[in-house]
Amino acid sequence: MNLQQLITFSAVVSEGSMTAAAEKLFLTQPAVSQQIRNLEEELGVNLLDRGARHARPTAQGQLLYDYAKRIIGLTAQAQAAIQAMAEGVQGHLRVGTLNSLGLQVVAPTVATLLKHHAKVSIELKYEESNEVFSQLLNGQLDVAVLPEMPGSHGLAGRPLMRDEMWLVASGKDPLLPEAIDFRELDQRPFIRLGEKYESFDESYKQMLEKTGVRLSTVFESNNIGTLKRVIESGLGWGFLPSHAIKKQVRLGRLSQVEVRDLKHSTNIVYYSRDGAQTAALVDVFFRLLKQQLSA
Repeated sequence: MNLQQLITFSAVVSEGSMTAAAEKLFLTQPAVSQQIRNLEEELGVNLLDRGARHARPTAQGQLLYDYAKRIIGLTAQAQAAIQAMAEGVQGHLRVGTLNSLGLQVVAPTVATLLKHHAKVSIELKYEESNEVFSQLLNGQLDVAVLPEMPGSHGLAGRPLMRDEMWLVASGKDPLLPEAIDFRELDQRPFIRLGEKYESFDESYKQMLEKTGVRLSTVFESNNIGTLKRVIESGLGWGFLPSHAIKKQVRLGRLSQVEVRDLKHSTNIVYYSRDGAQTAALVDVFFRLLKQQLSA
């Protein structure tokens, strides 16, 4: 059992399929399958229940996944801490992002950076995308982590990851369909994410106009944690960013429903301002984020 096998296995579990894991790791699907088979043969157990569309961990697989995430995370943290320490970064970094991205993506990296650098301080703000971007342009922020914004006004933008919007409902709903057309979205009460994902919101609005669907929104919030709990309770279904709900889908607490005529993905981008005082810190923080996401 080696680190690469653990990374591959972890990707299969977190992404939910061999194909998705292969895309994330830039490998072929047969290469991913072979690594998993080798791992299962070495351990002498089945690690995955393989379905037509999904690969879910067995009890032994879930145990290995929990250990693998810790091992991979510690490896990435060690590498990042050593590299950052060698550069001797210091200073104050002002970061803006969305609530969902802050909780799931940015906050763990902030903790890693502060843990190893006594001379670094960070200010983290959660606002709507347009407000965050405006503050970055006005010099009130040094970094913004956002879904790709149309027109960057000359600011440097480095892609961090691809994110999708998934329609999800309670994993305990026995009548939940595997796939629907957008016209069928009114079959259940609608839970709405208040945060702005500009490109998705535009596609969603166009489909509403095209189909004439009228949705009954029973609950709305910009807090991802609250929305997940509400949907898990069975109140309705709604679109949420995949980075925030993959764990709940993997564990069966939420179920993804394919919307055949509305499939959307976007880049999550690291925007930054040019500035001599923070340039080194901005670059180190970006590399830490990338390593955190690849773990």
